[in-house]
Amino acid sequence: MTPLHNKPNPHHPMGRLARLLSQWSVVLALGVLAACVSTRPPLPTVADVNLERFMGDWYVIAHIPTFIERDAYNALERYDLAPNGTVATTFTFRQGAFDGPVKRYQPTGFVVDGLHHATWGMQFIWPIKSEFLIAGLDDHYQQTIIARTARDYVWIMARTPSLAESDYVKLVDDVRAMGYDVTKLRRVPQRW
Repeated sequence: MTPLHNKPNPHHPMGRLARLLSQWSVVLALGVLAACVSTRPPLPTVADVNLERFMGDWYVIAHIPTFIERDAYNALERYDLAPNGTVATTFTFRQGAFDGPVKRYQPTGFVVDGLHHATWGMQFIWPIKSEFLIAGLDDHYQQTIIARTARDYVWIMARTPSLAESDYVKLVDDVRAMGYDVTKLRRVPQRW
């Protein structure tokens, strides 16, 4: 009887080639991940976040968007603290228009800094966790800035779908002071 598949012989030239290619793919993947680490100076976070107060709905007022949200309307991020300490996250928006198709993403947040609760990892796909820094938060938990050390993406969010222009200008100034190019900011159309 012939087996359905044979294990590669590690001493055969093709077996050694397969093993070498496998090892190089791991090295290449680690190299790509290392290249993604920012050489920018660290981005300070807020001193302390009360996780229970931070939970709930946050309207995305403006952002330097990721590719999935470049044309988002009515963008809303919701956080719910799970019993295991993770943060169940639901990001919902309409694609391309107020009546565009609804898009929904449900990453998991992981609080990395157990003392101040301002540094998270946000996981859309396993095992990759994106940096998620609570870099700005008002005393009343009504406005926040979520940033990244790489200064590539940023989100200005509020508990309401609109802000007074003076509040918006101040938040943009805060983002600029963090080292972002604020000309890349996109104001998210919100109509609720």
